[in-house]
Amino acid sequence: MTDASLHTSTGAASQEAAFGDYVALLKPRLMSLCVFTALVGLVVAPAAMHPLLAAASVLFVALGAGAAGALNMWVDHDIDAVMRRTRGRPIPAGKVRREDALGLGLGLSGLAVVMLGLTANWLAAGLLACTIFFYAVVYSMWLKRRTDWNTVAGGVAGALPPVIGWAAATGSVGWEAAAMFALLFAWQPTHFWALALFVKLDYHRAGIPMLTVTRGRAETRRQALIWAALTVPASLALALSAVGGPLVLAVALPLNAVWLWRAFAVWRRDDAASEGDAHRAERALFRWSLVYLFASFAVLVAQAALPAAWGW
Repeated sequence: MTDASLHTSTGAASQEAAFGDYVALLKPRLMSLCVFTALVGLVVAPAAMHPLLAAASVLFVALGAGAAGALNMWVDHDIDAVMRRTRGRPIPAGKVRREDALGLGLGLSGLAVVMLGLTANWLAAGLLACTIFFYAVVYSMWLKRRTDWNTVAGGVAGALPPVIGWAAATGSVGWEAAAMFALLFAWQPTHFWALALFVKLDYHRAGIPMLTVTRGRAETRRQALIWAALTVPASLALALSAVGGPLVLAVALPLNAVWLWRAFAVWRRDDAASEGDAHRAERALFRWSLVYLFASFAVLVAQAALPAAWGW
């Protein structure tokens, strides 16, 4: 057992935690994705919200996402300690005590949910509470450790932020919010399996039943292609919804074409190919997945801005 894992298991930090260590507990990258999609849901919703209330609502969604990240790190301290890409996180690195991460996560969760309820409405607050609970408890404690369906079923939490944003603005959940949820839900398996395909040994060491571990790389590539294909109708349904339009459709078509092409390139790859070749295809799919998601949601805002910009 390493010194870092020993500190983790006893709950003692080897050095005084810095402010940046607590920020790292909140998983800023994951938080930024939640904030971005929640903001899009709020902006494109067919209801005007005071700018200060809108900004506050997005802030509390961000705090809720950060709280979920801190709780996830509290749960995953043992897994993070043995995975190469996560062993530098604050808890396994001995910078932050487990109990401090738990306290931060619980405190921010309560603050975020209550303040979102007071700022926007209790439907949005309830959805935020469900998101935190699903990610920290259902996904982190159960799905991630017990089933290779963790990536699919766990996608519920990652797909809810735009619905929260929509609910904050409208006080309801409409078809368009459901379409945004569907796009995010269908996108996540291919995104995460592309990552898993080139960090497979990490999941083996940690004993996480990712698809690459339980069913092998060939089946993971096949499933990644299937879910990439399932993303396409979700994308087109959003483009044809009330928040879509010609611009959204014009962007969606080439985005989906490249998305499918990159997923197909990973699927057809031969395991006999060199690791360098494998990583090129899989990393390309992973990188494109980020472009795909950002463009798919950013264009919704651009489409919403067209009538005002053109005086329609």
